[in-house]
Amino acid sequence: MDKPVTPRAAAPGPRRRDRHGRGMRGPIAPPQVPLAASRADAFADLVQDSVERLERRWPQLADIDFLVLEVPRLDGPGQAWHDEAVPLGGTVSAREGRPARVVVYRRPVEIRTKGRDERAALVHEVVVEQVAELLGLTPETVDPRYGEDQG
Repeated sequence: MDKPVTPRAAAPGPRRRDRHGRGMRGPIAPPQVPLAASRADAFADLVQDSVERLERRWPQLADIDFLVLEVPRLDGPGQAWHDEAVPLGGTVSAREGRPARVVVYRRPVEIRTKGRDERAALVHEVVVEQVAELLGLTPETVDPRYGEDQG
């Protein structure tokens, strides 16, 4: 009759090959290649690019923290958005030794855009609007090209 086959004991130490003998799989692309950047990293880069464009004209922006959050938080438990649109960004005034902050919400911006160029344009628009709010200026004053079709 058939003899049962006993599995081989795994050799001690790390595996050098997968079960098909092709070796361990590595990353698809090296870290310096954009393919390896996460969507969150790529989005943060868009925000940083926008801030750098504005800092040339407004050096005081160096004193403002720019943050990227996934989604906006509700102010308290049981709160709802009601009929208001989900915000794309927000500001927090400077207080108690903390610098002013500009926040850009990644997921709402991504949902409203289709490609990288469109996303970059909307990110810049949101950053300009939030900076204008903090500085008490109009968005057109902060960036004279505000509102122009970027496409």
